[in-house]
Formats: sequence, C-alpha cells, structure tokens
Amino acid sequence: MVPHGPRMKGGMMMQRIYLDNAATSYPKPKYVARAVADYIDNIGCNVNRGGYTAAYSAAQVVLDTREQLCRLFHFPDPRGVIFTANITVSLNMLLKGLLRPGDHVLVSAMEHNAVMRPLVQLAQQGVSFDRIPANRAGELPDSSLESCLSSLLRPQTRAVIMTHASNVCGTILPIERVGAFCHAHGLFFIVDCAQTGGVEPIDMKTMHIDALAFTGHKGLLGPQGIGGFLVHDALAAQMAPLLSGGTGSFSDLETVPELLPDRFEPGTPNLPGIFGLHAALQYLEQTGIDTIRKKEQALAQRFIERLYGDERIHIVAESATRRVAVVSLDFIGADNAEIAFRLDSEYGVMTRCGLHCAPNAHKVLGTFPQGTVRFSFGHFNTEEQIDYTADAVLNILASEG
Repeated sequence: MVPHGPRMKGGMMMQRIYLDNAATSYPKPKYVARAVADYIDNIGCNVNRGGYTAAYSAAQVVLDTREQLCRLFHFPDPRGVIFTANITVSLNMLLKGLLRPGDHVLVSAMEHNAVMRPLVQLAQQGVSFDRIPANRAGELPDSSLESCLSSLLRPQTRAVIMTHASNVCGTILPIERVGAFCHAHGLFFIVDCAQTGGVEPIDMKTMHIDALAFTGHKGLLGPQGIGGFLVHDALAAQMAPLLSGGTGSFSDLETVPELLPDRFEPGTPNLPGIFGLHAALQYLEQTGIDTIRKKEQALAQRFIERLYGDERIHIVAESATRRVAVVSLDFIGADNAEIAFRLDSEYGVMTRCGLHCAPNAHKVLGTFPQGTVRFSFGHFNTEEQIDYTADAVLNILASEG
C-alpha cells in the first residue's frame, strides 16, 4: 500500500516508491495504526481527569511512553519528557520560553526554519544570534571547532541550539564535541533530533544535552501530530510556559503548576498519537536502531554509488564523513522541479524538491536559490527500489539530452 494508491502507466499498474522519509516516515509498522485505533475504539477517555479504570489505563500508557523515550535517549527522569504536537512546537517552547531580550545564542549554519524563524522573531525583541560556519559538505570546522565556538562567544551567550543532522543533505553534526564545549562553558545545549531520533544513537548524559526536541512521525516511526522534548530541571526552571491552562492537577490554583510535565502540558494531550508512538517505540526497541541505521545508510550509499561520477549530477555534500540516509541531488543543465515531477509522474518515485525549509543550509551548500531534489530513504525501502530509482534518474536525464 502506498500514498494515493497505485497508478496506471501504459495500461499497466505503476509501482509507487516513497523516498520522502525526511519529511515523514512511510509506511509505519503495522502495530502503530492498531494502537491508534485501539485507543479510539476501546479506551477514548482523557488522562489526569477521570477517576475510573480506563483513565488510569490510558495514563499508564502515557507514562510508559515517557519511560520508553528516557531509555532511547538516556534521560533519567520521565517527568522531564514533555509531549507537544510536533518538534516545531517543541523548539518554539524551548527558545521562546528560555530566551530574554539581551540574550545571545549560537546556532549552526545548517538549521531548519523550525529553529530560525523563532530566533528571527526573538531577534526583533532583543535576542541576538551568530551562526557557526559550515563547509560545502555541511560540516562544522573539525580541527578548529572549539576555537571557532570560543571566538563566537559573548558575555551574554546563554545557549547553543543545533540540529543533529541536516534535513537537506544528511550531514551529521558533531553534537558530542559541541555538548562538551557547552558543558565546559556553562551554556545550555539544545538539540533538534528530527532527522536522527530513532536512527542515530543519542545519549543526553554523555553528550551534555540539556534539552532534546524530537518528532514522533519520522525516524521514531510514529503517527503525525505527536512530538515533544526532554528537558533537564536546570533548563526547565528558567523557561516560561508558552501556553497555560488546565492540567488536571493543582486545580485549586489559577497559577501555572511548577511540577513537570504539567507545567508545559496544558490541555488535552494527543492520546491517539501517544498510543501510536508507544507502539512505534516498542517496534524500535525490538528491531534495534543499529539495525535500522545500518540498513538505511547502506541504501543511501548504494544510491550514491549508482550515480557517482555522472557529470550531469551534483551529489550535494557527497564528501561528508558522517550522514543519515538523506541524499540531495542538483541536476546540471536540467530543472530540478521538472526532474522531481517526472520521477513521480513517469516512474512513481516520490521525492521532495525545493529548499526544504532550510534556506541558509542551501546557501552554505551552494544550492540556493534553485534547491535540490531530496531522496530520503527509510527502514522499509529495498535495494530493488533504490536501483529502480537510480535507473529512473538516468533515464530521465538521457531523455533530456
């Protein structure tokens, strides 16, 4: 089964190949839809509101999901696991909750607009930021990283905010070294793991991560509409809640509770989403993220090797030493949007073309303003699909002369 179902080409059924997993993973493990339906069909009640068995059962699944995320990301306290609608909401809550006029932060040059647009808004209120430079492979300075970071510090610097991997080209950034630098200099370290959660190992303790923003519907293989962040007490204590309202706790007070997670979780949570995420995390634990990572990286490398050396194709950040299974192509002498359209309409291959909500990353990579065609591989893709896609790319280029 594929998005929108199969289509016809020349009187025959055309296969559909989904290669847009950096936007959202597809398909999901079969248990995910079952868990969502089970909540809707058989439970249906709210949490922290009802004094009956079904409500307690739902609350236990929510707690179990917090504990699953603690195990995955090596975080000590499930009370610090905050559920939100998505990672964009999470990053807005973290940045707008923490930063005040006069504060200064560092960000990488590869950030998504989920980080940059809140920061630009905050800049209008007196917050300033500097970008940590990156090279044409999307990599931060290697031998001089610490000295580069030191040169950007100001007395007002409070935090470093960084994506773990670029959603444009897949380059993995050295969050271990940046986290150690932040720890040594008394800075908060906030990491966006949209492209790495469930795929790359993340240890919040050894990486000195104070807050980790995640999305449930990409590498974690859960449904859309669920995300969150894990936050240590020291950072949470300095955050103002972005939203406030009923929590089902401390109902005698009209002030926002101090207790986590209630302080940052007003209103009814997305319980179908949490149930689906719970099932997805069970699948990840059973399968193992090492297994998933190795397969996805092998697929990406196979795709690169099939196209490497063709002078009509620029493989963006091909020299990156560490990457997730995201490959961006910039076609020489051809229109990227037309290539993406033909891949879909003639071969059933679904990709994403454009700037991927990360304009500065494209400027760094030399692909602004035209953007790229992004191929992002997932756990459920196959070698046969990768070979078919590479052949499709070459066939389209050949037909264009």
